[in-house]
Amino acid sequence: MVENEINMKGAKVKSTIDPKTVKLVSKRRRVTLPQWGTAWIVLIPALIFICLFMLYPIINTFLFAFIQDFQYAKGAGSFALGQFIASITNGPAKYASFGFNNFALALENSVFRQSILNTAILTIVEVPLTIIVSLLIATFLNNIKVLKGFYQTIFFLPYVTNTIALGLIFNIAFSKTPGGLVNIVLHDVFGVQDPINWLSSAPYKIGGPTATKFTQGVVLVIYSLWNGIAFKILVFMSGLATIDKQYSDAAKIDGASGFTIWRRITLPLLSPQILYITITSFIGSFKMYTGVMSVYQGINADAYYFGGDKGNDWIPVVGWIYKQVDADQLRPGIASAASLILLAIIMVITAAQFAVSKKRVHY
Repeated sequence: MVENEINMKGAKVKSTIDPKTVKLVSKRRRVTLPQWGTAWIVLIPALIFICLFMLYPIINTFLFAFIQDFQYAKGAGSFALGQFIASITNGPAKYASFGFNNFALALENSVFRQSILNTAILTIVEVPLTIIVSLLIATFLNNIKVLKGFYQTIFFLPYVTNTIALGLIFNIAFSKTPGGLVNIVLHDVFGVQDPINWLSSAPYKIGGPTATKFTQGVVLVIYSLWNGIAFKILVFMSGLATIDKQYSDAAKIDGASGFTIWRRITLPLLSPQILYITITSFIGSFKMYTGVMSVYQGINADAYYFGGDKGNDWIPVVGWIYKQVDADQLRPGIASAASLILLAIIMVITAAQFAVSKKRVHY
């Protein structure tokens, strides 16, 4: 028995404690990680996702592009290096040859060169047009007070609409029949008698007009405009909201007009948003595929139909790449080489935009 003295309210009390009845409570040891260790643990799920769905396809594409012997690199989704090792292990000890033959085959293909030209034309026309229209609409929405939320909802609807569904709507609206919505408007409002065949190479009636490359291009540009302005409007409106009103108020006191204020003050202060929208728009436009495909859906049984008798009038680069890995062709090396060529084009354009914008962007 052990006697202890405990001071309670100034009184000394003796108590006895049996050491056998004492329970020792062990404290949990906490493992303290350095800050960088905690950060890596948090990043592990994201890193796994990036490695599986970004890094792995990039490595696979590079290997496919430079392997010239497709005996070692067949199979959709296969890993080129793994196929190469398996061929050595299971078959004769032959080594695949590496080189730039796939790049040469891609560049020699006339349809691939046409697809680059088609994508460039649509990009040059569509990107500046969507930026200008979305900037004007954002300025209009920023200055109105009545029904502002209603107009914002209308212009933002295309952004939340499925791309395939939106393309189908345009396909129906620009139907070659007299009952097509656009042909009805042209007939009733502008007095156009004969219906215009906008997309199809087959005439509505014997001897009727067929779609030209120009009419198809008009539909694609209008579709890209309608589908692309929603996000740009949102970005421009967020930029307009950050501009301090004291600049425009001071300019009004000095007698500046509304257009002068918009040109001299608003546009320069929106230059970061304009640069961001320009770069992302060019990248997105060069990667276009789903939108163009959805506009042509149902016109031809071919899944890779993009207008014209041969289905290549407005074929984009990504559409041509998809066509190379079709079950009938299965040319992953050429498709990978074309993907790297497209990547090089996008990188050059992006670098040029950054170089030009150094003195024109105000932060």
